[in-house]
This record gives sequence, C-alpha cells and structure tokens, in this order.
Amino acid sequence: MKNKNEQESAREYAFLLLKYRLRSVEELKSRLRNKKFSDTAINNTIDFLKERHFLDDAEFTRAWISTRLKRPYGLRRIKQELRLKGVDKEIVERQAGDLSRDYSEPDIVEEIVIRKAQSLKGLEPVKARQRLYSYLIRRGFTPEIVIEKINRLWKQAY
Repeated sequence: MKNKNEQESAREYAFLLLKYRLRSVEELKSRLRNKKFSDTAINNTIDFLKERHFLDDAEFTRAWISTRLKRPYGLRRIKQELRLKGVDKEIVERQAGDLSRDYSEPDIVEEIVIRKAQSLKGLEPVKARQRLYSYLIRRGFTPEIVIEKINRLWKQAY
C-alpha cells in the first residue's frame, strides 16, 4: 500500500513539474530524488512518462534550443545548458544541427554589437570593447566571431 501511494505521489509531482515546462529525464530524476522518492518509484515514474510520450529528451532539446535561440544565445551556451540538464551529447548535437541551419551566429553577433555599442558610447573605447566582448562571451558566442565583429565595428566607427 505504501509503495502504491509513493508511486502515485511521484507521478503527481512529475506531472506538476511537467505542467510548467518540458524537462529532461535527468532533470526530472534529480527533482524526484530531492523529494526523497525511492529509486523504484523514480524509475517507474520515468518509464511511465516515457511510454506515454510525456518525457522525451529529443523533444525537450528541440524546444530548449528553439527558445534559447530567440533570446538570442550562442550555440556554445545552449549546448552547455543542455549538458548540465543531463541530455545526451548525441541528442544535443543532432538537434542543434537541425535547428541551427537557419541561425547565423555571425549575423546575430553583428546585430548585438551594433545595438549594444550604442549604449556604451560614453565609455572610453577600450572599456567599451571589453564590456561588449564579455557580454557576448557570457551569452555563449564563439570568441572568434565576437572578436571579428567587434573589430569590424571599431574600424568603421574610428
């Protein structure tokens, strides 16, 4: 009886979490472990959700990448976030490749550099470049692209 109640509670909690947003398998397991559910209840809940297509790392990854590209974040950061959420590297690479075909990181970086440079106009050029570089790196863009776009803007501006 206790086992059945625990199983129901684990499923209810999992559905509550999935109601807010999709989750990766590892992320959901971790949340269930934090609530002190037994390994049996956790595994049964995960299996139940997978069988009924409520839990799918590929779909979670697709949705996560799509959302993060709109923010915009760089692919490096997005992939790192997904790895931290326990998504298999193969799934991440496959979904990133599929969804990023229409995503031009150099164009996005250029737009951000132009927009952000306006807000940094009052600063001395070296400090403005450092801030701009740091901002873009934190957002997960590759250093090569960031440096190229910042240098191009500075050559045009000065």
